[in-house]
Amino acid sequence: MKAARKRAQAKVEYNAFMAACPSRQLLDRISDKWVVLILCALGGDNSSRQPATHADAPKAMRYSEISRLLAGVSQKMLTQTLRSLERDGLLTRTATPTVPVTVSYELTDLGLSLHHMTRGLRNWAQTHMDEVLTSRENYDSRTT
Repeated sequence: MKAARKRAQAKVEYNAFMAACPSRQLLDRISDKWVVLILCALGGDNSSRQPATHADAPKAMRYSEISRLLAGVSQKMLTQTLRSLERDGLLTRTATPTVPVTVSYELTDLGLSLHHMTRGLRNWAQTHMDEVLTSRENYDSRTT
């Protein structure tokens, strides 16, 4: 019971404003653009221009499908990000013994709960991009 008590106490004390808090590392991971986009892709938010709706269904995807969907991601970065998401319990990797081996990725329940938030973040960015660009132009014209 001593270990369980320590874990429970640590959970109460998680505070991302503290430098040594493990939740700070998790925030660093989940705020990465590739993490957000992978979660959105596996969550079924594959429309590039339209805001995602709650009708979109999560689905398993192969590595090559994810790679094609995420324009600009390197093979190394995609592999590292998928491994870190698997390690954190946000997705599962399933290898099917075919020739060649078929590997697919799918959100876990934990990953799906985070996906609901990343969907909103992605939608916000797409919806407000014009306003942000206008603000940047205004700022740059004042400061140069």
